[in-house]
Amino acid sequence: MLKEFYEKHKNFSFRTLSEYFLSPGIQCKFDILKDNLKNKRKFLRGIDIGSSGNSILSFLDNIKYKSFLDIATLPLNQYRNKDAWHPLCGDLVRLPFREETFDFVSALDVLEHIKDDELAISEISRILIKNGIVVITVPHRMKYYTNQDKIIGHYRRYEIKQITSIFKKFSLIKIATFGVYGRLMIIADIQSANPRKIEENLINLRRKYNSNIPFRMFWNIIVKILSKFMKIDAKYCRKKRIRNIGLIFIKK
Repeated sequence: MLKEFYEKHKNFSFRTLSEYFLSPGIQCKFDILKDNLKNKRKFLRGIDIGSSGNSILSFLDNIKYKSFLDIATLPLNQYRNKDAWHPLCGDLVRLPFREETFDFVSALDVLEHIKDDELAISEISRILIKNGIVVITVPHRMKYYTNQDKIIGHYRRYEIKQITSIFKKFSLIKIATFGVYGRLMIIADIQSANPRKIEENLINLRRKYNSNIPFRMFWNIIVKILSKFMKIDAKYCRKKRIRNIGLIFIKK
């Protein structure tokens, strides 16, 4: 059922690596993540769980071998043309990897889609080596749970203490917390009024962006400006009003 839902949900399954340039939200999120992951550490094997077609790993140059796991098949086509990239269709609660396979794991806006999130987190811990790093983003605060959350398959939103305590059960210790989306993300609630129309508009935007060079140049400027405002909003928004949070954990 879950696989069928995400295969048919065009907002997930039709995403491509160009989404960073198409979406102010994606550009904002990835730029904030890159800023918070800046260090000299090199990783041998990284995996992005729930990667869709626009994985953060494609924007990180300090990981040698990159794996991409998603429950839907179509988005994984983005990753089939590079030797050091390894796409695989699978389920987060039954990861098809041996223990201690990876030293870097990302799961961006994924855990809220999993009914048994503790089982999912235990699987993340199982495949991670000691001192390995996990970076996640999740929607923040159940008080902000709306119809838009239901439409896109969210079981819940998280409080920081809540998710930190779950990760701690599996020897994953929080080393950083930061805002990803602030008050401007309220626009997502407006989109829930007509989700089918939003999907159609996104598909048309992708087509126009890929086929029309003048429009692409114009849209790149628009996205850069909007994402900058979103980053400022996330940085200075009061923590209790943050709509989406990022956390980094280390396995002890």
